Amino acid sequence: MGRLSRAGLRRAEVPGAFDVGAAAYDTLVGANPGYHDHLRISARRMRIADGGRGLRLLDAGCGTGASTAALLEAAPHAEIVAVDASAGMLEQARAKTWPDSVRFVHSPIEDFSVQAGGAGKFDGILAAYLLRNLADPDAQLRRFAALLRPGATLAVHEYSVADSKYAQAIWTAVCWGIIIPAGLVKTRDSTLYRHLWRSVTSFDGAAAFQRRMAAAGFTGVHSETMPGWQHGIVHTFLGEVR
Repeated sequence: MGRLSRAGLRRAEVPGAFDVGAAAYDTLVGANPGYHDHLRISARRMRIADGGRGLRLLDAGCGTGASTAALLEAAPHAEIVAVDASAGMLEQARAKTWPDSVRFVHSPIEDFSVQAGGAGKFDGILAAYLLRNLADPDAQLRRFAALLRPGATLAVHEYSVADSKYAQAIWTAVCWGIIIPAGLVKTRDSTLYRHLWRSVTSFDGAAAFQRRMAAAGFTGVHSETMPGWQHGIVHTFLGEVR
């Protein structure tokens, strides 16, 4: 695994780091009492009509399937295409029980196309903990806009602490007091968890990320944060395409 910079791993190395951490990932995130609840909140904030009946949704950066499960709960009647670049994380996701309406695709999100997931555009995209792990988030936001039908919603569920000294302090304390030591114990490699800390502390503030979304062509861009200890730390960024 590569050496970490101020922003964490080189972005090409991130899927490999998730491969290393995949087997322990669900156990570690399960120790965060808000992790799954917050993903469900972001999925509900997409306001998917009629339980997703007749709709086609993309879970971009699905990992072990936690965000997929959140999207499925919000839209139980939708077709869901779940994409991730880490083979190890997808192996964990595919081992779970899913309805036939859920399909997993192994691909870097930068290389994913409408054709890779089947014909037609998407009626909504959920991207959880993805954009800060990409080399060019602006280009990916433009790709998301191109993948969506007019009027469809992109929900980016992401850490953002740059606008708040308090949020930065809480995030650093939790990472070094809990997340990094627990990751080291579980996997004997703290690289992924030190990358998590650094990639979050170096990422956009909420206002800056909203500007990124607007520049990529999204309208009605706004963000809402989470309850609990991750208030001001984890946000849902929402926007639509014309």
